[in-house]
Amino acid sequence: MTLSAEDMLAIQQLYARYNHAIDFGDADAWAGCFTPDGVFASSARGETVGREALRAFAEAFSRQMKGRHWTNNLVIEGDGSEARGSCYLALYVLGDGGPRIMATGVYRDQLVRTAEGWRFRRRDVTLDS
Repeated sequence: MTLSAEDMLAIQQLYARYNHAIDFGDADAWAGCFTPDGVFASSARGETVGREALRAFAEAFSRQMKGRHWTNNLVIEGDGSEARGSCYLALYVLGDGGPRIMATGVYRDQLVRTAEGWRFRRRDVTLDS
């Protein structure tokens, strides 16, 4: 079974909620975008596993910088219970002198449908050097 239009929209909203949550300092909402045992893996910072560690990661990110995550060119494939996604990332840092691009990269994701809706099981971001 392929993903329905409703699944595609729900996954797109997950991607948007993820970005809004970390950019506006809502660590609980950001961690809630993952399954309880979810993994965020960054080529710059290594792996963070589980909602408590994910919440702490988002809290630290919010203390360190104000940024805006901009993602586009989303591609999603899967069935009714699991999906794979990828998209491009541009991370803007906000500060004196206006926003500037701090990093670019690619997200590669494993998603799963849960009782709460679609969540990231694993999210890998590879930053461009």
